[in-house]
Amino acid sequence: MTSADNQGAHAAPQSRSRLDYRGAGVSIDAGDALVEIIKPLAKATNRSGVMGNLGGFGALFDLKAAGFRDPVLVSTTDGVGTKLKIAIETGLHDTVGIDLVAMCVNDLVVQGAQPLFFLDYFATGKLSDEQAYSVIAGIAGGCREAGCALVGGETAEMPGMYADKDYDLAGFSVGAAERGDLLPRPIAVGDTILGLSSAGLHSNGFSLVRQIVETSGLRWTDPAPFAPSETLGHALMTPTRIYVRSVLALHREKLLKAAAHITGGGLPGNLPRVLPDNMAAALSASWPVPPVFGWLARTGGVEMTEMLRVFNCGVGMAVVVSDPDAATGILEAEGETVSRIGVIDTAQGAASVRIDLGADWLT
Repeated sequence: MTSADNQGAHAAPQSRSRLDYRGAGVSIDAGDALVEIIKPLAKATNRSGVMGNLGGFGALFDLKAAGFRDPVLVSTTDGVGTKLKIAIETGLHDTVGIDLVAMCVNDLVVQGAQPLFFLDYFATGKLSDEQAYSVIAGIAGGCREAGCALVGGETAEMPGMYADKDYDLAGFSVGAAERGDLLPRPIAVGDTILGLSSAGLHSNGFSLVRQIVETSGLRWTDPAPFAPSETLGHALMTPTRIYVRSVLALHREKLLKAAAHITGGGLPGNLPRVLPDNMAAALSASWPVPPVFGWLARTGGVEMTEMLRVFNCGVGMAVVVSDPDAATGILEAEGETVSRIGVIDTAQGAASVRIDLGADWLT
């Protein structure tokens, strides 16, 4: 090797521009600033048992301070699904946080558990304080309604994974029940099934909903055919109802045998999850159905069995009781619209659902 070659091999590399995280699309300062902005939202959800403040490496909870003697922990996790696409396209972000909480805590309460605390995961392509604050404010509002504390979460800015305005949500809730208060309790043939009315679509079936809207040619800003006083976007973004207080009120009175949160899979897919084998839920479609479901069925040409399998069709929570009059009184006092939708009957083999659809159902 010549000296010239040697000099070339050891020559200093050409100067390069320095890279940093902000230049790669992630702002640590923005994330830190958001934590400070949302601290008052989290503080407003505090309840007995919470230890420490938002911003630590983890959250602590004292079950004894919350009044439990022999508790069993119950945990759930869920998301909002493709309803988020409508939120992103319309800029309506204030209710999806309620949806997120509802999808988790409604799953807790059907097991007899009281929701204690909640954590969220918010992932986006580029952090917008206004967008994130609106989402997290909804989460905090849902937590207050459910009586649980927002104790922490994660905000992830991931350019390249998501487009700038896109985001995704996941929620995690932990509750507890005294060991002897877990649900379901023994169910008997002849028990009554009560349906608690939904607010509409809640957070399921939105891939089909979006396809039907596209087929209809309507824009999000057009009046909703099923709710002309609202835009289509606003009407479809109606949040999931949170049934925690009403179901727990019924449970405290020892009137509740079982409860099913009616999400994806509808009544046929969710009621059997809380019924023993050799029992069936015999339902008659006699409850009030929000107009959005009839519009979807007609506009999309969706068959009735598919509607029942994909959507809640007006029943957001189903409860099994032996004293329907007393149970209805408690639930209505808590603000629920209650319908007698069926009875427990015998079945052959696995738990099942039978639904008698009236001729004018969903019309």
